[in-house]
Amino acid sequence: MTSSQLGSAILPLALLIATAHVLGYLFTRLRQPRVIGEIAAGVLFGPALLGRAFPAWQSATFGTAGHAERGVVLEFVYWMGLLFLMFASGAETRGLFSKEDRRQVSWLASIGTGLPFVITLAALPFLLVDGLMGAAHQRTALCLVIGIAVAVTSIPVISKIFFDLEILHTRFARLVLGVAVIEDILLWVVLAIATALAKSNVLPKHEIAVHVAVTILYFGTGLTLLPRLLRWLARARWNLLAIASPVGYLVAVLFAYTALAALLDVNLVFAAFLAGFAIASERERFEEPLRSLNQFSFAIFVAPYFAIVGYKLDLTRSFSLWELAAFVTIACVVKLIAVAGGARSAGFRGLDVINLAIATNARGGPGIVLASVAFDAGIVNATFYTTLVLLAVLTSQAAGAWLDLVLRRGWPLLSGSPNSSLVAENEGPEIAAA
Repeated sequence: MTSSQLGSAILPLALLIATAHVLGYLFTRLRQPRVIGEIAAGVLFGPALLGRAFPAWQSATFGTAGHAERGVVLEFVYWMGLLFLMFASGAETRGLFSKEDRRQVSWLASIGTGLPFVITLAALPFLLVDGLMGAAHQRTALCLVIGIAVAVTSIPVISKIFFDLEILHTRFARLVLGVAVIEDILLWVVLAIATALAKSNVLPKHEIAVHVAVTILYFGTGLTLLPRLLRWLARARWNLLAIASPVGYLVAVLFAYTALAALLDVNLVFAAFLAGFAIASERERFEEPLRSLNQFSFAIFVAPYFAIVGYKLDLTRSFSLWELAAFVTIACVVKLIAVAGGARSAGFRGLDVINLAIATNARGGPGIVLASVAFDAGIVNATFYTTLVLLAVLTSQAAGAWLDLVLRRGWPLLSGSPNSSLVAENEGPEIAAA
């Protein structure tokens, strides 16, 4: 790549980074999740707005015709942002399952997550969903993706909402994040199977079976054995990399996981989450390096990742208002009722149930990642990809607005816990841009 080619590729990236941060900041001032502003930055430069108002300039700046290097650079930043986002999400799994919360988390996760997933899968055979199918033409994979979209809860976005509202270290936050961690681990396994099934049209059945088995084995090892290995490795005196550059060590762990996943043909998104999950057990040791890594990666990679997601949303062509309204309504009703049932089974009543249901209905980062992975794998088409992204955005916006209202009105997040005792210290892990 020549210097002029590099310059033409860096210009759109600089615009996306700057605008994503500015709009993200403005949206937080409006008490909205930062991620919505970052996605809006991409929509602003995309075909729906800038492409219609100034098509020549938009094509000259962001178009890839005759400028393939732009697509390469933006795709690299897109993937790096996705990997660092999932790594940070996995690292947020530390200390969420205290003994006093396990019963409630179990009820909320089993009913609030399991029931929507099962209901969705049971209803799909009677619904016309073939119109949502992508290039892979794999109905089973599509059904699994729809089930995940209905059931999933966001770790990154809801963590950032809790941080901004200064309730990250409350019992309410622990309950919601505990449920989200269980959901994400289980549903990422299901998505890994779905992406493997998406290859069934180009691979023999025995190879698909092997691929699914390898994916499940990779997940199982990443959840059980590898965290112990990394715990030992991080404390080894001969580990000069961890001593000389803890941030470099964390990045090396992330890249090692993803390199192994690529070798085994496992989706890299899952590898990044498992890498963060393994680091979570050593969170206290790497607290400051993780904070430094998050500050850099979210500023340079994750913010433009969400902007690129927005850029891919062509609301002039790949958008159906009827499809969006129908799917958002069904997904939210099923999820809210299921979580409410789980909350009541766990012993919560009244406003507690509403707060827990709305908070866990936020799909945020995982919902957007789900859309990206499913679309890239050919499981969903462009129109349903747009619907999935907007579902994640709208539910996150609703959760942030509701919790902000609860705190401003002085209502308790959980009964018997006045808001004055729920204010968290401005310390602890932060996912800065999700």
